[in-house]
Amino acid sequence: MTDTTTRDPAAEAAPSASVTEPVDDLPTRLSATTRFRLTLMRDKKALFGLIVLVIFSLAALFAPLVAPYDPNAMDYEFMLPPSLAHPLGTDDLGRDLLSRIIQGAQISLFVGVSTVAIALVAGLALGLAAGYFGGWIDNIIMRYIDLQWAFPNIIIAVYLVAVFGTGLLNIIIALSLAFIDDFARVVRGMVLSIKQEQYVAAARTVGVSDFRIMWRHILPNAAAPIIVQATVSISYAILGEATLSFLGLGVEADTPTWGLILAEGRSFISRAWWIGVFPGLAIMLTVLAINFLGDALRDFLDVRDTETGH
Repeated sequence: MTDTTTRDPAAEAAPSASVTEPVDDLPTRLSATTRFRLTLMRDKKALFGLIVLVIFSLAALFAPLVAPYDPNAMDYEFMLPPSLAHPLGTDDLGRDLLSRIIQGAQISLFVGVSTVAIALVAGLALGLAAGYFGGWIDNIIMRYIDLQWAFPNIIIAVYLVAVFGTGLLNIIIALSLAFIDDFARVVRGMVLSIKQEQYVAAARTVGVSDFRIMWRHILPNAAAPIIVQATVSISYAILGEATLSFLGLGVEADTPTWGLILAEGRSFISRAWWIGVFPGLAIMLTVLAINFLGDALRDFLDVRDTETGH
């Protein structure tokens, strides 16, 4: 009996989908959280940064419980080298250096995060308004941003602290005002590009309000570079606070910060090197950890945007 079934040579020649399905496409089917976790596992520097930040953050969060001594308690054992009783030694007033560095992490990290949060909100508002509306609004905002851009952030912060006075709140305000231009420039550049997209024009056509367009259509698509800029700015804000404290323009003398401890140890670097070295290492490790995580986050967001077409 003759087999009359029609045969497709092309179908026979093509291997089955289960055989030819590329294994490399697997990450694209995973959730964003899982893919970012895989990115961290592949990037050893980013994993190191995450571990360092978790340690410092937990130490800062539970500083009263973790610190072995009162950070301001003075002892008669001045400038003791690192030992079992004092793992990082004591300073010129007999205060335990480990306890002061742990307490300093609380202040330094708080200043870094708070500074960037305030600067981010203000920079978003200015960048969105300048990029979306253009015209005289853009000219006024960008002339202010250009004026601020002409001076280093730390110079602006020093001047503002001199005007406002020292103290934790004034430092946060001064550093926030100094970092606004960084976010405003990034946001404005993204808005100028995104507002030309067809979906933005379609939203205008159907009568969607400007605020809703900026909030629902433009801002989510500009999130990647803004997040990366935020991670970079946190490290700069921590360095800024350390610089101000080192110059004597920081918080009160009885409030330990990494910059203040570093400033206290500079006079004894030849006699008690640990007073200046360990807070400097804390600053260096924190900044490196944030930058490593920022690099990994940038690579992850770039890959995600390439996959999604945004």
